[in-house]
Amino acid sequence: MRYAKGLQEVGDGLYAYLQPDGGWGWSNAGLVVDGERTLLIDTLFDLRLTEEMLRTMRGAVPAAARIDTLVNTHANGDHCYGNQLVGDAVIVASERTAQEMTELPPAALVAQAPQMGELGEFFLRCFGSFDFDGIELALPQKTFSGEHTILVGDRELTLIEVGPAHTRGDTLVHAAAERVLFTGDILFSGAHPIAWAGPVSNWIAACDRIIALAPQAIVPGHGPPSELAAVRELKAYFEYLYDEARTRHGEGMTPLQAARSLSLDRWADWGERERLVVNLANIYAELDSNRDPPNALQGFQAMAELAPSV
Repeated sequence: MRYAKGLQEVGDGLYAYLQPDGGWGWSNAGLVVDGERTLLIDTLFDLRLTEEMLRTMRGAVPAAARIDTLVNTHANGDHCYGNQLVGDAVIVASERTAQEMTELPPAALVAQAPQMGELGEFFLRCFGSFDFDGIELALPQKTFSGEHTILVGDRELTLIEVGPAHTRGDTLVHAAAERVLFTGDILFSGAHPIAWAGPVSNWIAACDRIIALAPQAIVPGHGPPSELAAVRELKAYFEYLYDEARTRHGEGMTPLQAARSLSLDRWADWGERERLVVNLANIYAELDSNRDPPNALQGFQAMAELAPSV
């Protein structure tokens, strides 16, 4: 799906910063402005990309020369590794996000790849475009659980924790008066999602939560700006996977075998199809109490095996 890189206004004083093509690591961010007050939603995967984004914001919106508050929607590095460049901003995240952010140092992403064979090759295919040198992770100073209200000037935003789903502490940022929603990675627009934490049933519930909010404009964590139809399609995707996973789990298929057996014609144009195997493994863990969800290494190993055939 084609869309332009850069800053796009999605509401009065509300902006999306977009990074095509939205694949592995190419995430979006958001900016909220009211008078001289500003709030940034997420940073990017490395310092160069984050600085380019901040420079673009400053050029288009003078108030963005100073960011008062930074909200990290979740703990994945493509949404927080640029935090150190936001100066004196107060960083806010859900409590579970703050805990999860400490668990994978940026340098660990690529340091072992050359010694990992085919898995390392897949890992570099996903993340080799990014430069993790010099990153010193800036962690949240304020945390919350459930919901939290933030004022940006006179503008009210609600932070809504809907994880664990994609990660353990996924957060939506809702500008109710303007009917604009920043979803973080609860919505991948035009790509397969990936349930690192799960359970997937929580992700389906998060879709229902978004539908109930009835936003008119949605800024996803990856991909082009969207509307509620994209959320309904994501919910349908997960519900379909649940039905198919029950059948294949009952037949004794592994998640990898199940992933190879699905045609998914309805979502044939979605990118990163290899993520399907992680989603199925997560659903298997819900269906079978003796099975644990895959950890990140197991997930990447399964995706590396599936990738050549998709």
